[in-house]
Amino acid sequence: MMATMKTIHLYGIPNCDTVKKARDWLTAQGLDYTFHDFKKQGVPAELLPDWLAAVGRDTLINRKGPTWRNLGPAVHATVVDDASAISVMVANSSVIKRPVVAWLDGKVTVGFKPELFAERLP
Repeated sequence: MMATMKTIHLYGIPNCDTVKKARDWLTAQGLDYTFHDFKKQGVPAELLPDWLAAVGRDTLINRKGPTWRNLGPAVHATVVDDASAISVMVANSSVIKRPVVAWLDGKVTVGFKPELFAERLP
C-alpha cells in the first residue's frame, strides 16, 4: 500500500464535473493538492495495482459510463483480473471512475462526496 505523502494527489480529467467539484472542495478547505490530468499526463500505470488493492476493480472501473459501453462486449470479456483491468485502464483512461484521490495518509478513494472527503482530513 502507498506510504504517507506530503501532498494530496488528485487524478482525473479537468472537464469532468465530479473532478471539478472535488477540486473546488479541496481549494475551499485551503488544502494543497497536485492534479494529475489523465488526458495530458496519461494514466500512472505504476499506481494502478495500489489503487486496485485499495478499492477493487468494481469501484475503479466505471462500468456505467459511455467509454465502457463503447468498448463493447469483446473488451468487457477480457477484464477478468487486475492485470487485464490495468491494460484496459491504461489504454482508455476515461474508463477510470473519477476522481481518484491519494490522501496524505496513503489511503486511496474514488469519487467525490464532501462528507467522505471531510473524513480524510488530518
